[in-house]
Amino acid sequence: MNVPNRSDIKPGMFAAIVLKEDQRSNKLTEGVIKEILTKSPSHPHGIKVRLETGEIGRVKKLLD
Repeated sequence: MNVPNRSDIKPGMFAAIVLKEDQRSNKLTEGVIKEILTKSPSHPHGIKVRLETGEIGRVKKLLD
């Protein structure tokens, strides 16, 4: 799976993320991005973000 780069992600976007506890099952959680936590331009497992719900995980795909 090709994960989005940091430059593709903006607060307010709707995204599917994998929470830390769901990494083994790869279960996706959907929500609106509140804050980008990863400082580097890319990460092999996805850019880490905080959703408006307070959940933290890595972006696997951006949704419409």
